[in-house]
Amino acid sequence: MTTQTTSSQTVDFILPDLGEGVHEAEIISWKVKVGDTVHEMDVLAEMETDKALVELPSPYSGTITALHGNEGEIVHVGNPIVSFDNATQGGEAVGGGGSAPAAETADEAPAQEDAGTVVGTMEAQPTLGKGGGKVMATPAVRRLAKKLNIDLNTVKGTGRGGRITASDVEKAGSGSAATNSASTTAPTSTSAPAAPTFTPVAVDASGTSERIPFRGVRKKIAESLSRSVNTAVHFTVMDKADVTQLDIVRKQQSAASGENISFLPFIVQAVCRALRKYPKLNAVVDDAAGEILIKGVINMGIAVDTEHGLMVPNIANADQMPILKLAREISSIAEQCRNRTIPLERLKGGTFTISNVGSYGGAFATPILNYPEVGILAVGRARETVMAKKGAIYVGKQMSLSMSCDHRVVDGVVATQLVSEVSQLLGNPEILLHPAG
Repeated sequence: MTTQTTSSQTVDFILPDLGEGVHEAEIISWKVKVGDTVHEMDVLAEMETDKALVELPSPYSGTITALHGNEGEIVHVGNPIVSFDNATQGGEAVGGGGSAPAAETADEAPAQEDAGTVVGTMEAQPTLGKGGGKVMATPAVRRLAKKLNIDLNTVKGTGRGGRITASDVEKAGSGSAATNSASTTAPTSTSAPAAPTFTPVAVDASGTSERIPFRGVRKKIAESLSRSVNTAVHFTVMDKADVTQLDIVRKQQSAASGENISFLPFIVQAVCRALRKYPKLNAVVDDAAGEILIKGVINMGIAVDTEHGLMVPNIANADQMPILKLAREISSIAEQCRNRTIPLERLKGGTFTISNVGSYGGAFATPILNYPEVGILAVGRARETVMAKKGAIYVGKQMSLSMSCDHRVVDGVVATQLVSEVSQLLGNPEILLHPAG
């Protein structure tokens, strides 16, 4: 689809930032066509970013004169996405003859200025650069600047119309970090090692039955995994847990609640208790600052397999939840991941991750860290096997545990101790049914 010739009454709707750090989105499906008359907040299209599947609501009422892109195409933030004729907003005519700025949320903007877009509106005619005044930046960029202690008035925006992007802030932050590190006793070499650059290898495409674009969630996963293996120093510790009694307790809890409870909430509970005992594994690495951040809260990441790729939402304060509530939370976030409705904030802030490879029949694994976390536990399928206890042989259920850690932060002894603790807790499930003392 191509843009039609615009008149003085035509306004282009610029694709807004659909989420923190999102620079582009794929058009999954159009909900309107050229010639349609739409109202404010009517859904124009369904878009997929590397973080979520979102609906794009209209900021205006008016007639659609052009759709800029076909289904399956990538549209970059800051480029036109839809053109309107006789556009109005809040009942008032919108000036024509050009492009309306990409609407963005302004936390401090008054309600009457809300353009009704995916993420709100941008304040009109801001002043840019140094010397005070308002700057064009989304709340996400403003939060990043606050986190990095960057004055946005000192940052030159490289985005459309002088808008300040996250990259602009990060670049300014890198300069500040360099200045600060030179004036303190912090380590002088704190940045993560750059990933090696390889020359692409020629691929024989003969016999190909399907071509799948390497983008969206799958591309994001690839980038995250590459960053992890090129930064953290991985090592894996393995053990087994006797979950014979746990299986009985699990079935009893399921019968009492009328809900299907898997092993996973018990595993989460056991890992939470072990992390309280060995807190070095409940941490993230801030490579930019050269610091290890031990977390006081446990936000447990749960790896969820979806048709779009692996997603890792987290359960905040998981250690404070009883088994049944954990079971419901796990089920809820898994469903939200699969239908792409998981809130962005649930995909950030994790302190440790559990990957249930056993749900698909796997035994052991060597999981890759969900960087910048320093620990991830892969749980295998509980299998019936012959075991021995206190000299007696019996048939029971055994579960394998595989934990990968960042060896820069965690030594083998601590990792082994935590896995052993989890194994013991799973072997004594009655402990997990009572609040931690």
